[in-house]
Amino acid sequence: MNNTAVLLIAHAPLASALRSVAEHVYPDCAARLSALDVAPGMAPAQVEEQARALLGAMPQTEVLVLTDVFGATPCNVAQRLTDQRRIRVVTGVNVPMLWRVLCYEQEGAEGLAERAMSGATQGVMPVEARAPQYQDSRAHHGQDRHCDQ
Repeated sequence: MNNTAVLLIAHAPLASALRSVAEHVYPDCAARLSALDVAPGMAPAQVEEQARALLGAMPQTEVLVLTDVFGATPCNVAQRLTDQRRIRVVTGVNVPMLWRVLCYEQEGAEGLAERAMSGATQGVMPVEARAPQYQDSRAHHGQDRHCDQ
């Protein structure tokens, strides 16, 4: 068993959606990945109560908490959780960040936090917009159809 769990706390439905994406690619991650969606109008105390209940059910000794927005309720609650056990919080969660964390499951919370931040920054890049190879844009302009492979 890995000693580091991952808890996603984000505005609904992001946490659950990220968990679903993670389980799609890493089906065995469910035992160490939990999600808490913060619904509109949820009081911070209620979010904290639910987060503590999720943490209490985790057998791991360390937890990496990934939140969506710094300064918002999910992040503020996560900061209040750090008194229970060794918990590391990283905000700005995205798919590359989460996948990077799941790739390095044997690392502790501190190492996973570093992996998460590198995955987040390396996963954001400009992509050139162009038609896929199998689409010939010239055909739309009355020219002969040719496939470039």
